[in-house]
Amino acid sequence: MTGPRFRIAPSPTGYFHVGGARTALFNWALARRLGGTFVLRIEDTDAERNQPEWTQGIIDALAWIGISSDDPHFEGPYFQSELAAAHLAAAQQLFEGGHAYYCDMTASDVETRNKAEGNQGYQGWSRDRGLGPGPGHVLRFRVPTGNTVVHDLVRGDVDFDNALIEDFVLLRGNGSPMFLLANVVDDMNMRISHVLRAEEHLSNTPKQKMMWQALGHEPPIWAHLPLLVNEQRKKISKRRDKVALEQYRDEGYLPEAMVNYLMTLGWTPKGEEIQPWSQIEGDFLLEDVNHSPAFFDLKKLAAFNGEYIRKLSIEEFAAACRPWLLADDAPFPADRFDEKVFLAMAPHIQPRCVTLADAAGVVDFLFLSSPEVDETAWAKTFGAVEAAPVLHDAIAAYEGLADWSADALKGALEAIGETHGVKLGKAQAPVRVAVTGRTVGPPLFEALEVLGRDETLRRLQAAETRLG
Repeated sequence: MTGPRFRIAPSPTGYFHVGGARTALFNWALARRLGGTFVLRIEDTDAERNQPEWTQGIIDALAWIGISSDDPHFEGPYFQSELAAAHLAAAQQLFEGGHAYYCDMTASDVETRNKAEGNQGYQGWSRDRGLGPGPGHVLRFRVPTGNTVVHDLVRGDVDFDNALIEDFVLLRGNGSPMFLLANVVDDMNMRISHVLRAEEHLSNTPKQKMMWQALGHEPPIWAHLPLLVNEQRKKISKRRDKVALEQYRDEGYLPEAMVNYLMTLGWTPKGEEIQPWSQIEGDFLLEDVNHSPAFFDLKKLAAFNGEYIRKLSIEEFAAACRPWLLADDAPFPADRFDEKVFLAMAPHIQPRCVTLADAAGVVDFLFLSSPEVDETAWAKTFGAVEAAPVLHDAIAAYEGLADWSADALKGALEAIGETHGVKLGKAQAPVRVAVTGRTVGPPLFEALEVLGRDETLRRLQAAETRLG
């Protein structure tokens, strides 16, 4: 694939972060729009924290939001751990070219010298000592004097004073490459033309630009995307916020809704915010991304998801809900689930579902022989003086009802309510609690129609028996 080359380089050390997903989507949109390539590189050099299942988790999470190897714009995954020879060769080139030098000072040595001289940080003490590689020797980059200007497509020109950047480490004392070196060398070798990444990496960019230039390459185009913050306007964190993309998937968020929402975090679509990927991809421009922190609003995400759920056909909605309806932790036994019953009820619950996982809890009473009764709801409902008489009369009316339809069921209960001087809202309360076990749920009369005459009457009579 010709054209510009974009990449994401996640580490397989945990679940896939929603911020990483937003970055991936921005890169993906541009790669497809500009006829370029999206490269997935797994930065798996942290042997102590990396796990194979996390690598597969990244691949699966990307596929869930529509980024997969099935697309000709996709390339990879590559694994950084397999590219170490190139990292070491670049380090040697920097050393031989005078851009790097070896240092044998330990962290304790640096601290001791700083205390003696009243300094902070590493002051380039080994620059002219002429050391070579050896046990415990780190390789440091020789930061030049002057300033380094990073041109960022989101933030404009960012000027860094090199005097504030200490000679940073390229190779550890054991000879293994640091992240900054490996990252630059991999981008060079993979011919990455655009680096779109989170704002937190901006401080590393002047160091990386120095390395690009010292190695004789033109740096890529950089763009640092706005920070994602929570409702306290603090950077979202896995320690206090729900940030795992897989968690939203498992809770029943639709991938189309998640993709649409993530694309609005730092970029504003033309016209309506809710739009199909084809339109987003056609309109997305990096120059339109702003640098202000973006609020990861869970309520807004839920609203997006509800909107996408309502766009599904009944058959699509039922199929999408099936994993939660048949799950081991569903609120009813799998062998009692009846797809025809669910399809009949689906039009009445679909508008009320925020996530696909909501459906099982809304219709559970249809697939339980005896729904669990909310005792607080029971006490409150049947504490009303009219509740027992209304329930008694409803049983009598429903036993003789010729037309078992929602409209007929509603009309019969309205008439009973008028007899007892209560409106339909109060008249239906004892019927709802007797049949479903709770005071809220899907439209009552449509639920009774689907449940059927025999089962409805059995539950109403059981409630009357309980009342004594």
